[in-house]
Amino acid sequence: MLIQRGIQRCMTNAELHVAPDRFEISSGEALLVAELRSAIAVCVYDADEEAGALLHLRCIVRHSKPADVTDTTLATELLLLHRCLESLRESAPAARRLQARIVVHLVDTPQVNPACVIKLVRHYLEDAGVQVLPEDIAAGPARTLRFRPAMGWVHTRA
Repeated sequence: MLIQRGIQRCMTNAELHVAPDRFEISSGEALLVAELRSAIAVCVYDADEEAGALLHLRCIVRHSKPADVTDTTLATELLLLHRCLESLRESAPAARRLQARIVVHLVDTPQVNPACVIKLVRHYLEDAGVQVLPEDIAAGPARTLRFRPAMGWVHTRA
């Protein structure tokens, strides 16, 4: 979003907070932000077109049995990823060189293993023609993710 002041143009630092199991699309200078608590974030962008999307997926912990990933869970996450990519392609049709970063926060519970979901997301993105960069996986305190799609800039901190 640009604000005109005299002959100078100033950027406003719009921040869009992305809730769990949601995604946001951005073109321009908006900053997409998510608080990762046992979650997977998929940052997809085309730096040439200055457009991108942030998908925030929760890793659900089930204490009654080991955290096996069910077909329903995987299908739901893939559907959300599909909608995210389609929405990005609709809002930026000239985006032809999509890249993605997968950022993961793990809780300190040995029952939780999102490796299956990460692998599935990676393969889906690759099949959709998206270049997937190395994953960023960390455990410990919750992570704040800040993503500027216009530049392909991804920053996390605990």
